[in-house]
Amino acid sequence: MKDLSLHILDIAHNSIRAKAKNITIKISEDGEQDKLSIVIIDDGSGMSQEQLEAITDPFFTTRTTRKVGLGIPLIKQRADECNGDFSIKSELGNGTELFMEFQHSHLDLPELGDIAGVISGLCCSHADIRFVFDYTAEAIGFHFDTVEVLEVLDGLPINTPEVEMFVKEMIEGNMQNTEEL
Repeated sequence: MKDLSLHILDIAHNSIRAKAKNITIKISEDGEQDKLSIVIIDDGSGMSQEQLEAITDPFFTTRTTRKVGLGIPLIKQRADECNGDFSIKSELGNGTELFMEFQHSHLDLPELGDIAGVISGLCCSHADIRFVFDYTAEAIGFHFDTVEVLEVLDGLPINTPEVEMFVKEMIEGNMQNTEEL
């Protein structure tokens, strides 16, 4: 995948297929520690121990529409290549937590990509799911929660083009402000 936002989108879609009602995405950039970390947590159906052990095998998938599942193996490979780490915790019926860490200055680390577009697209395409997005750069953070946005919208649906554009611009602006500090 071209950038990290596409990996995040793929993993979020896994969470949606697992019937998650709450999905949290955390991104932290720490220049002092030279680390970029991404954590994705859901309350979906989780995985059995057998599935968890096979999840990084590209020829394993729970989907019936194809015989390969490249999303998780590719992000694990990317983390390994960028002097990072990858772990996944899951329990059947209790959701899944993925942790990915990368050396921030590594030459092969792809850019974050259109994180704001991914988050706003997910929120507006899946209005029945609560999305939380936390972004931290150099210990200064931004927090986004669809529950809070829905309160501000006061009855206006989140899945309209105008709201999606507003959410995207809000996330972009706050991420940019966080990076500039």
